[in-house]
Amino acid sequence: MTDHADTPPPSQSPMDPELLALAQEVFDLARRGDASMLAAVIEKGVPPNLRNDKGDSLVMLASYHGHADAVRTLLERGADPNLRNDNGQTPIAGAAFKGFDKVIETLLAHGADVEGASPDGRTALMVAAMFNRTAIMELLIARGADPQARDANGVTAGGAAARMGAADAQARLKELGS
Repeated sequence: MTDHADTPPPSQSPMDPELLALAQEVFDLARRGDASMLAAVIEKGVPPNLRNDKGDSLVMLASYHGHADAVRTLLERGADPNLRNDNGQTPIAGAAFKGFDKVIETLLAHGADVEGASPDGRTALMVAAMFNRTAIMELLIARGADPQARDANGVTAGGAAARMGAADAQARLKELGS
């Protein structure tokens, strides 16, 4: 039996600079939405759930930057649509924050949890309401989002809209009976 006492565990080993540069290039592909190159690198062995130092997955980066085709490509190759970053944020919440309805539709079509809340209980619907994104609110509600859900402070989507002065969101939620 060999003694490995002087060998640090893999997590403590210094990262190969070339591997780190390659990983950065893959994250940039997601940010730019290069679906064909993402498909190629995943087919070559890059894990579809690769995460950066903030815990952002390739799907999170593509979602946050509005690239529905890249999101679809990643999800079709095994990426998790609900993988949270280190802050507990989901790709669907990131897309709601940025206003990318096509990304949200793609995530939902591939199993994203419409109610997936951050650690503080904030859902994508609440985020959409806060930023007056009524079309996204309607999309999320049509797909099962609960307008009466409450975050950790007891605030609903309507309450979040009111706090942010999102008048259109408040009016639409009232029209929907929320």
